[in-house]
Amino acid sequence: MRLATATAMLGVAHSASAADLVISNWDGYMAPDIAETFKAATGLEVEIVNHATNEEIMGKLMASQGKGYDVVFVSSPFAEILNKQGLLAGIDKAAVPNLANLYPEAAALAYDPGTNFAVPYAWGTTGLCYRSDLVEGTPDSWMAMLKPADALKGKITMLATDRWLMGAGLLATGASVNESDPARIDAAKDLLIEAKKTLLAYDDTTFYSKLVSGEASLVHAWDGWCNYGIAENAEIKFVVPSEGSDLWVDTMVVMKNGENSANAMTFLNFVLDAKNHAWAAENILYKVPNKAAMESLDPALAEQYPNMGMTPAELTGYELLRDLGDAQKLYSRAVSEIKAAN
Repeated sequence: MRLATATAMLGVAHSASAADLVISNWDGYMAPDIAETFKAATGLEVEIVNHATNEEIMGKLMASQGKGYDVVFVSSPFAEILNKQGLLAGIDKAAVPNLANLYPEAAALAYDPGTNFAVPYAWGTTGLCYRSDLVEGTPDSWMAMLKPADALKGKITMLATDRWLMGAGLLATGASVNESDPARIDAAKDLLIEAKKTLLAYDDTTFYSKLVSGEASLVHAWDGWCNYGIAENAEIKFVVPSEGSDLWVDTMVVMKNGENSANAMTFLNFVLDAKNHAWAAENILYKVPNKAAMESLDPALAEQYPNMGMTPAELTGYELLRDLGDAQKLYSRAVSEIKAAN
């Protein structure tokens, strides 16, 4: 999941560009030479700008009504919001024949069944990433993190971003990751406040490094980010707790008020080419929802990083993150209270 804890920033529209296409994405989330390879294939000039968080680019898109951008990478709840605000162009399926490469499950996700306004780029889940040589047994419950054994106290980090911090507490108490009941949100908040006393830190960006160094023994992690730790230490493992988890999806959307929608569709089709989309799986160690791309990977990749072998059926068995609507305010308030608690 390409999220970080940087403060959301309200910005103005990206400056007018002479490029044939303006793309905003998280840094490092595409092949570094994609502008060159896309131009070689299509003759189109691309300008790529980066955003640090969903919240940062959402502020800019809302302020500009999407002007100045053509293709934007955002997580699915934010794609839902943009669509509800009328800021997205529909996907011209005739211009994106490589949509056929998507797994059927990825083309039928509940926030956009039929892939009408958002094209899935990467997907995965959230769980516990741990040092198997430092943790006794398999920590296969959220309570292993939230009510830890004495040996783990002070050796645990948790994700700080609203949806994932709250998600752990909600799942541990039998609630939904999209919960809107204030009482259930409060119950999760109370559990998380108590758990805070046993944490080493909240950490959305360096948690896997803490595992590698041994400063942490167990961390709350997105699956792909756990793989970064596994790459450095084979004793690091990933497990989805028995209570379940979320399904997160990062998407590509086309802005209705962008100036190059036809070129945008050409770019989406280029990314969905099996060879091009496989780059993300091979280099950022995230699963991509592209059947042709995933089937092209060296089987050794899933042997080294077992969560890369999770099937679409397994992933879609977890709860898809949705736009919370008005309930987002309850989550934000709960997280503020958790972080302010002693």
